[in-house]
Amino acid sequence: MSVTIYDVAREANVSMATVSRVVNGNQNVKPATRKKVLDCIERLGYRPNAVARGLASKKTTTIGVIVPDISKSYYAELSRGIADIATMYEYNIILSNSDKRPTREVELFEDHLGKQVDGVIFMSDSLSDEIRKEMATANVPVVLAGTLDAGTNLPTVNIDHEDAAYQAVKKLIENGHKRIAYVSGPLSRDINRLCKKVGYEKALKEANLPLIDEYFIETNNTYDDAYEKWKLIRDLDERPTGIFAGNDEIAVGIMNGLRDDGLSVPDDIEMICFQHTLLSRVVRPQLSAVVVPLYDLGAVSMRLLTKLMNGEEVDDVSVILPHRIEERQSTK
Repeated sequence: MSVTIYDVAREANVSMATVSRVVNGNQNVKPATRKKVLDCIERLGYRPNAVARGLASKKTTTIGVIVPDISKSYYAELSRGIADIATMYEYNIILSNSDKRPTREVELFEDHLGKQVDGVIFMSDSLSDEIRKEMATANVPVVLAGTLDAGTNLPTVNIDHEDAAYQAVKKLIENGHKRIAYVSGPLSRDINRLCKKVGYEKALKEANLPLIDEYFIETNNTYDDAYEKWKLIRDLDERPTGIFAGNDEIAVGIMNGLRDDGLSVPDDIEMICFQHTLLSRVVRPQLSAVVVPLYDLGAVSMRLLTKLMNGEEVDDVSVILPHRIEERQSTK
C-alpha cells in the first residue's frame, strides 16, 4: 500500500498539519522538526498526493494545453515554449490533441476543466462558436496562443498575420514579380481568410496589380494536396513567377511538384512561405519565410497565464510579438 501523510506523521511523531507544512514549504516549522520529517519522508518513500493537495489549496498546479496537431513542428515548437516556462513556475501540463475538430475541442476543454486545471492554453487557427461559449463561462483563465480571436476578448499572444503576409508578398513584388499566386490553407480557418489573404490582396492593390482568381489556390493544408495543386498552377495560361505559400508544408509540396516538372526555384519561380519551422530549413533550396517566433509565442502565453492565475496585474492581455522575413535560397 502507498505511504500516506498519516504514516509520515506517526513515524516522525508530529501532527499531520506539521507534515503538510513541511511538504508545502511553509517556513513556520522548527529546523530540527523539518529535518526529522524530511528524513521520514525519504525513508518511507512518501509522495504527496497532488489531487488531495489541490483540493485543499483549490489549486492543482496543472494547466491544460489544447493543440490542433502535435505532430506538426509548428505546434511542437510552440508547446516547447509553454513547457519550459511551466517547469520554471512549477506547473504540470496536460497536453491534448484536437485534430482541428470543433466538437473535439469542446470535449477536451470540458475534460480539462473536469480535471480541475488552474488554467488553459488553447491553440487553433479558428475559434468555433461552441468553444467560445465554453471559454466565456470557464472558471479559470484561458490564453490563446498563436490563435486569431475575431469574436471575443480573451487574452491572446500572437503576431500580426496580416502584416506578415503583406510584407512577404511585397518582397516578391520588389523582386519584380507581377504574377504572384497565393497557395493557402482552408479559407474556413480565420487566420487564412481574415489575415493572410487580406495581407496578400493589400500588397497587390498597393502595387496596382490585379487580383486574379486563378492565382488564389486553396489547399487542405497538407503536403500531398499542395503537391497536387501545383498541377493547377502549372497548367495556367500565364503561370505565376512568384508564389506566397500559407505555410512551409504547402511550400514544400508546391516546390517538389514544380521541380518534378523540370522547373527550378528560384530561377523559374520564386517562393516565400509562412511559419519558418525546421522544415523550411532542411529542404533544398532552403525556403525564404516569415519567421514566426514559435517558442516565444508559447513562452509568453504561459507567462501571461501564470499572471492571470495568480491574480497579478496585467497591462495588456493582447500581446503582439514581432515577426520578420528570413531570406534564403528560394528568392533571389
